[in-house]
Amino acid sequence: MALEFIDNISKYVPAIKPPSRALSLREKMYWTAGVIAIFFLLYNTYALGVNQQAVSQPFLQLISIVFAAKIGSVITVGISPIILSSIVLQLLSGSGLLDIDMNDPAQKARYQTVQKLASMSIAVIEAVVYVATGYVPISSPALFGIVVLQLAIGAIIMIYLDETMSKYGITSGINLFIASGVSYSIVAGTVAILIPEAVAAIQAGGAAAISNAIIAFGPLFFAILVFLASIYAYEMKVELPLAFEQFRGIGGRLPIPFLYVSVLPVVLASSLELSFTVWFRFLAGVHGSLQNLARFIAYYQPVAAGTGTSLQLSGGLAYLISPTFPYPYSAAYGGIGGYGPYFTYLMTHTTQLFIPWGGVMLVPEWIHMIIYTVVLVILCVIFGRFWIELTGQNPKNMAEQIGSGGWQIPGFRRDPRIVENVLNKYIPTLTVLGSIFVGLLAALATLTGAIGTGMGVLLTVGIIYMLYQQLEQERIYETYPILQKITQ
Repeated sequence: MALEFIDNISKYVPAIKPPSRALSLREKMYWTAGVIAIFFLLYNTYALGVNQQAVSQPFLQLISIVFAAKIGSVITVGISPIILSSIVLQLLSGSGLLDIDMNDPAQKARYQTVQKLASMSIAVIEAVVYVATGYVPISSPALFGIVVLQLAIGAIIMIYLDETMSKYGITSGINLFIASGVSYSIVAGTVAILIPEAVAAIQAGGAAAISNAIIAFGPLFFAILVFLASIYAYEMKVELPLAFEQFRGIGGRLPIPFLYVSVLPVVLASSLELSFTVWFRFLAGVHGSLQNLARFIAYYQPVAAGTGTSLQLSGGLAYLISPTFPYPYSAAYGGIGGYGPYFTYLMTHTTQLFIPWGGVMLVPEWIHMIIYTVVLVILCVIFGRFWIELTGQNPKNMAEQIGSGGWQIPGFRRDPRIVENVLNKYIPTLTVLGSIFVGLLAALATLTGAIGTGMGVLLTVGIIYMLYQQLEQERIYETYPILQKITQ
């Protein structure tokens, strides 16, 4: 399917005008700071008509972090529409249904317009879903439309903030919003949850007072562990020697990192899994002959949420692949009461799997842990392979870039097909292994209840590492402008 038809529509779609000149690093930093300020302003602004006391934030923390959102605020939907539209277009492109050449500026512009329109459509739909299913409790049914409108507008603002960052900032808006939200949650969680728990343990006295106070910082410890493991993985790479054909004696190295596609696979995989917990809430209202089938897919139970109740995913296939686990910290902060009760829960708790033709199967929670981990890893591998094809990081494109730059691998003829064969020994393997690693690390971090969620920490480390590399590149380009012309 070609996208020529979008040319007649694109002129009616608002777009952020790119800068008329190359921006300095200082200017990009100013733009980035401005976007962050707007993000936190929206983050801390509740939508008019939302019942703030009934918002069940503890149960929605992971969704909020991965989607850079805050339930009940005007950016409740967050960056979910951007990510989901990207997933859909990746699937269409990977299956061959969407014929797009990202190296062609015209086709790339059409693709971006289609993604923006898809993101806006998903933003409106998700705004309706969040309010209609009770994720965002409203003060009065008469305010339904007003709240939906605010959430949709907030999501569309996020879309344009992301576009602004891609043209004026130092990283993508998605990366910036996730890193900002996770950093905020880690600081807020440590100050508001972990420190009071440690103080309470010491005040309680007894022989185990000190050990209990130390254990209270367990979520922070696991967050640091994920942080260190991620940094170590980012430093692992395979380096291929390169030689410049026109000037003998001039050479270099092509680094192929172990995390070749960074943490993008786990972002897409987690977003897809978490989206199921939102979209399938409509099944909670199905009754009659289809009720067992609906519960087989996703089963929701009412739970206390502030002054009211909220539906929580607690069974079904959607539950088995979702990271719906309780938090190990104190019940006073929405957790389960500590690591002792938490691990006991994981080993003894069962979930309900309704059989469509009748009956109920009890599935142990440890089975849920295994299924969640396996599905997350498989999705990471799938999205990792799709991503290198979509972004032109596959061996064929990389070989063409090396050849066009005048480089070759010593000992091999300067033939893109030969270079491609060499890269085929490394890039596909590292893509799969890196995707498996980030999937397993994200699952482990989620299961140990790391503060800020393990997923959030993993994403933030990857984002900060990429940001550091971009800043280094920008600094080099400003010092040696000729390098920017050579590498373009």
